[in-house]
Order: sequence, then structure tokens, then C-alpha cells
Amino acid sequence: MDLVGFGYAAFVTFGSIVGYKRRGSIPSLIAGLFVGLLAGYGAYRVSNDKRDVKVSLFAAFFLATIMGVRFKRSKKIIPAGLVAGLSLMMILRLVLLLL
Repeated sequence: MDLVGFGYAAFVTFGSIVGYKRRGSIPSLIAGLFVGLLAGYGAYRVSNDKRDVKVSLFAAFFLATIMGVRFKRSKKIIPAGLVAGLSLMMILRLVLLLL
């Protein structure tokens, strides 16, 4: 079972809900929930086959890109820098699973 992947998905999903409560952005909530569910589905796929990382890799790459740009623009560690950093670590982990 891909506990790290499911934890990452839960973090993204929970973070989108917290972000919505603080800022009230419905598009961010929808995008966060979608990417969180996508990451959860990816973790499910990795749980069944360690080499099936495409969905998880896409979700992590998408978040690393979006939140990395936000971090570069805002210089705020929370939430953009944290999510970008965790997404980069997730990408590294998934690539290492392929080796």
C-alpha cells in the first residue's frame, strides 16, 4: 500500500479545504479537491503496481509547477513553498520507484 502517496493526497485535499476557509476561493477549492482526488487515485494505482506511477507523477508535477510559480511570485513559504517542495519530493520518490 502506498501510504506516502495517500498521505500526500490527503494533505493536498485537506489543504484545499483549509485554503477555501481562509480565502474563500471556490476555483482553488475545486482545483485542490480535483488534484487531491487524482493523487489519491494515483496512490491506489501505485499500491496495485509499483511501476504504475503515471497518474501520481502527473498530479505531483502539476502541483509542483503551479505552486512553484506562486512561490516564486509571492515568496511565501506557506502554502505555496510547502506544497511545491512536497510535490518535488513526491516526484523524486516516484522516479526512484521506477529505477
